[in-house]
Amino acid sequence: MSDYYNAFETSPVPTPGPDAVPPEPFRGIYGMPAFVTIPTSDLTASVDFWVRGLGFFELFGIPGTLVHLRRWAFQDVLLVAAESVPEQPPAIGLSFACVLGQVDSLVEDCRALCPDSVDGPRDTPWNTRDVEVITPENARIVFTAAKPFDPDSQEARNLAAVGITAPDAGRGDNEEHA
Repeated sequence: MSDYYNAFETSPVPTPGPDAVPPEPFRGIYGMPAFVTIPTSDLTASVDFWVRGLGFFELFGIPGTLVHLRRWAFQDVLLVAAESVPEQPPAIGLSFACVLGQVDSLVEDCRALCPDSVDGPRDTPWNTRDVEVITPENARIVFTAAKPFDPDSQEARNLAAVGITAPDAGRGDNEEHA
């Protein structure tokens, strides 16, 4: 038995492609392997932005104290009431997977709520299309959509330069990267 297994079996992220369909919002209860806690001085306004702009839903809330938001499985955010929020967004950010078909509507929805909240979309050297959003709490949130893999692209050459090759490009299933 190998020490590695195909972790894509547990991920809600669909195979990249222009017709990729996002999974349904996940409303089940599970032990959260990771989550982010974001302080907000206006819980109602923050929930509104995260729901209408970023596509999250309210899993549950404790009035005036906390709202647990979720999008896909394992995309959990706790908004917590605070006296104040940072004046500037931090250098560090949090990224959430999305699919290419969600990028344009996410940009439109966020700009409709807060015109200067969005930077991008922009394509990355590692084959994703990213949108950076600064939320009302000054959190730096990136939505990242994998693009279809083109073995002849510059992105494929970038990945190959660091040892990540396509499955049919010589090393099988990249088991050394599992």
